[in-house]
Amino acid sequence: MSVDIAKHAEAQRKLAQSEKLDPRVEALVNEVIARVAGKWTMIILDVLAEHGELRFTQLAKRVTGISQKMLTQTLREMEREGLLIRTVHPVIPPKVEYRLTDLGLGLGDAFCGVWVWAQQNLDTIEQARTAFDQRAKAV
Repeated sequence: MSVDIAKHAEAQRKLAQSEKLDPRVEALVNEVIARVAGKWTMIILDVLAEHGELRFTQLAKRVTGISQKMLTQTLREMEREGLLIRTVHPVIPPKVEYRLTDLGLGLGDAFCGVWVWAQQNLDTIEQARTAFDQRAKAV
């Protein structure tokens, strides 16, 4: 695993020169990171971005492994944050659909870079994990 000292120094220099953030912005960033750090939020963002408006059952089928309770909880949290819109149609049986807001779509775009980064660094990460696991077994 390599470390580019010049790259690290440049990142530190940029951070030192940047303006101090408004404490409200810093708090919001921390909250957003906490929200999207949960795997279900990122997966739901991805599914809704790909498929547009979906009913709860359609969403549940595409978000494999999530419980109904966790899906409901995550959707409520995302709605509260303004990331999606929940539309209830007045029919029997009730029809509820979910769609990303522009804010939610923008957040998905912002974190799209993580997928690109993962794809570009997959081999390096797997090699690092293998090397770590081998060292751990030797101890």
